[in-house]
Amino acid sequence: MLRRSAISFFLVLVGICGWARTRPHYGGTLRVEVDGDGITSPDATLFHLVLDGLTRDGINGQLAPALATDWKSTDGDRRWEFTLREGVTFHNGYPLTADRVIASLTQDCGGACEWSSLKAQGSTLIFTSDAPMPELPWLLVEDRFLVRLMDTGEGKEPPCCIGTGPYQLAGERSGTFTLTANENYWGGQPYIDRLELVTKRSVRDQWLDLSVGRADVVEVPPEELRLAQQQRMTVLSSPPVDLLALEISTDGALANQPLRAAISLAIDRGALFNVIFQKQGEITASILPQEVSGYAFLFPAERDLGKAQQLLGGVKPPKLSLGYEGGGSMQLAAQRIALNLHEAGIDVQVTSALHADLLLRSIPLASADPAAALESVLGAAGEATPLAATLPTAVYRAEHDFLDRKTLVPLLDLPRAYAVGARVRDLTLGSNGTPDLANAWLEVTQ
Repeated sequence: MLRRSAISFFLVLVGICGWARTRPHYGGTLRVEVDGDGITSPDATLFHLVLDGLTRDGINGQLAPALATDWKSTDGDRRWEFTLREGVTFHNGYPLTADRVIASLTQDCGGACEWSSLKAQGSTLIFTSDAPMPELPWLLVEDRFLVRLMDTGEGKEPPCCIGTGPYQLAGERSGTFTLTANENYWGGQPYIDRLELVTKRSVRDQWLDLSVGRADVVEVPPEELRLAQQQRMTVLSSPPVDLLALEISTDGALANQPLRAAISLAIDRGALFNVIFQKQGEITASILPQEVSGYAFLFPAERDLGKAQQLLGGVKPPKLSLGYEGGGSMQLAAQRIALNLHEAGIDVQVTSALHADLLLRSIPLASADPAAALESVLGAAGEATPLAATLPTAVYRAEHDFLDRKTLVPLLDLPRAYAVGARVRDLTLGSNGTPDLANAWLEVTQ
């Protein structure tokens, strides 16, 4: 009996010790490395740590409160009222007020705001417009509407970036940003005390640093996902959150819609998917992924070289320039597209210049909501007209009509992925593919 009790006590003790080892710990420094600058690149890593929006993507892609606790619309979605969360302060101690939010939002969208008027009424923000804004709460999730302090009271815009987020910027040196936990964060103090964000670090160097313990979170480009898994890295991968698309100018010879249509038909998406991006993501001819819209299969993605040549009618167009954003795989993809177009009788010169006749770019899908995501992509492509309705049929029609112009050719839906070190715990990716570092913690090693 005594022996049985001793064994039971030992098992309980082991369980307690195991639980203690896996409990979240406060403290430690986590090092993140990225290839971009962390601010203007699509992942905007720094902004997501330092700044909050009025709303945010919550669990399972549901809209959730952030700096606004609730909202309601009247007048057919032409008027929206957002109530600010009480007791929130910026990192420098200034209180969050409606006027300060207005200053930030107005600066962010300039003269192209989705609303025609934005006013404060106490702690309430009132958005109004002549046209319906049914997707406004979802649009405010986007990075461009993250709230920052625009004036410290001296009439000058403060340096980047004073926000209300879980981390505050403590300094920057040679491309390495140091961030410290915001102990007064309205969402609760983060577990990790300090973050070091190293920018403009090549993926190869990132992986080397991870292997020797100099980095804890590094990027894994879609085309390198399979290699990372083969190397036994611990990889977190998102659903498709970036749209690879070819933007086509409407100037000069490209004012001819049949020529633009021929270009779209001549591209071999399968080669891009299989060869360049190593079968990661999904082939698409629609702006929204199938899991978001439910209708992506209605847009044919097959190459039709014969029809492309038929549209050209035997007329050889002038040589076009093809630029690309980024490097590496984007350059290879641009070269592959140039080869496809040459086979159709269209000569293209690949260039690193962004001001080109054709531009290969990656566009973030900023929302899990179909109408808001479509409106965001259309805005990025220069189409500023908001959607008048959010029903699936209306969203489909808006997308179909836009794509029919052949000014944007969707090619692939791509995921985002990160590799993490052995001491990182409970790290997840948000619905936009960004690491949720505010809720991660570090295992204490003896």
